Amino acid sequence: MKVYLLVGFGTVIIWITGEYMHFEILIEDISGKIALEILVPKIIDTKQHTFKIYSYKGAGRIPRDLKAKSDPKKRVLLDQLPRLIQGYGKTFTGILNYPAILIVVCDLDDRCLSAFRKDLLDCLDKCNPKPETYFYIAIEEGEAWYLGDLEAVKKAYPSAKSAILNSYENDSICGTWEKLADAIVVGGSVKLSKVVGQIGKEKANWAHAISPHMNVDKNSSQSFCYFRDKLRHVCSL
Repeated sequence: MKVYLLVGFGTVIIWITGEYMHFEILIEDISGKIALEILVPKIIDTKQHTFKIYSYKGAGRIPRDLKAKSDPKKRVLLDQLPRLIQGYGKTFTGILNYPAILIVVCDLDDRCLSAFRKDLLDCLDKCNPKPETYFYIAIEEGEAWYLGDLEAVKKAYPSAKSAILNSYENDSICGTWEKLADAIVVGGSVKLSKVVGQIGKEKANWAHAISPHMNVDKNSSQSFCYFRDKLRHVCSL
């Protein structure tokens, strides 16, 4: 069983049958789902390959004993990761019986990258059966991908504060969504944080507004470029 660790933003399962591939994408929030529904067709040929995206309601954490502590109906991604890996393993090896790749992509947030990577790989190693697996880690948050294309941000939000946008260091741990909010929202991140549920709604608005303008071949976020290049590489196998 091969295992690949990638850097990138949700969860992707790739079913491979000859030259055709189907991508099942599981991602930790609705804004990521909206963004990837727009961005994936810019990365791969969707006349040849297909994909479907499912959003979760947060990342949570990987259970040490592989037994989820939360109700599956609450749809917390990492809480359910062992169950998901084993479920896809049984489906791919026992029912469909064709090559498959599972790719888990989630935000790094305030975690230690090396420790988080180890936790993901340890979780996979303990699962049986398991599909061939990739992991992507977005550094720091999905909004880093938007900030990797400042031209797209400015097209979506012409009044965006250039000084704030230009002060951003790509894929840095700096409070990424707050940085974007401070640049494009009146009152910035402080105002958004005062209203329950407003941050999620605003992130969904950003996904709708910015993603259509993004040039996937010109992005300064290394995590986005890694996601893009590896996705294309898998499609070329």
